Amino acid sequence: MKYIEIERQKAIRIRDQIFRDPGNGIFFGKEREFVLSEPLLNLWEGIRFDVKDYFEKNGISWWSGNGEPTGHLLSSQVACVNHLYPFRQRKDCIDKILQNINSEFVDTSFIDSGYIEFEKTGVHPLGKEKSVQRGANSTSIDSFMIAQKENDEKVLILIEWKYTESYTPNSILNSKSGTNRLDVYKELLEKDNCPIITKNLEDLFYEPYYQLMRQTLLGWTMTQNKEYGATDWLHIHVIPEDNKELRERITSSNLEGKTLEESWKLQLKNPDKYIVISPQKFLEPINELEDTKSITNYLTNRYWTNE
Repeated sequence: MKYIEIERQKAIRIRDQIFRDPGNGIFFGKEREFVLSEPLLNLWEGIRFDVKDYFEKNGISWWSGNGEPTGHLLSSQVACVNHLYPFRQRKDCIDKILQNINSEFVDTSFIDSGYIEFEKTGVHPLGKEKSVQRGANSTSIDSFMIAQKENDEKVLILIEWKYTESYTPNSILNSKSGTNRLDVYKELLEKDNCPIITKNLEDLFYEPYYQLMRQTLLGWTMTQNKEYGATDWLHIHVIPEDNKELRERITSSNLEGKTLEESWKLQLKNPDKYIVISPQKFLEPINELEDTKSITNYLTNRYWTNE
């Protein structure tokens, strides 16, 4: 059974216990058992209203596109927010998380309104994109932090969060409107100092490589522009360990490698700038803290176990 089916069945099974919601919310015009009838309940109760206010104040689009979080229990955007938003003002937690990624990270910087931001874009549109709208119609990153090394060097931490996603081996080079997507990013991709070394650029226009390409360019251009005074970046791809359909499938047939992580690292001048990690391992350092038990218990029951 595919990972998405396992998680869908689990979501239905735990729906009444965790959410006290009958399900059958509307998704793509139909009632679905795995969609909550009250979408706001999809967010952990400890952050629910603060998250809603944060998205509204920052003009961030929800995946549902209707001004509120989706009721879809398998939403990766909601999963990212549930995992990370509780620690947005917890420097001690972010320090531990980032030091676990790289022991050279000795400090964490406050960003705009916390130590984590969501659906972050650069100051300027990427390539020939037309906007910097957070969460829609531009390249943005699910969550964003800034680490600091002992020599005061700042490193942008770009985090892309996945849940049950998997992708087909179909080129998306041309959009439905007829736009050639390569034209949007070609100038950046052909620069001598571009961090991506793929020979045939059209091989990048398969998901999830298309998204990884854009986010790599985002991290690179943000450091080129010295945003937040940063001189380097790190791209973290959070994917559940059991999502083999995403982790182990190469959707672009001309790219070498046996896994998504291996194949994308082969496209980079500096492979160390890209890391794949599971949600449990990413948040592992905070499990030892007594005052995080409420959220970690929620994450364990909802996302981290298959029982």
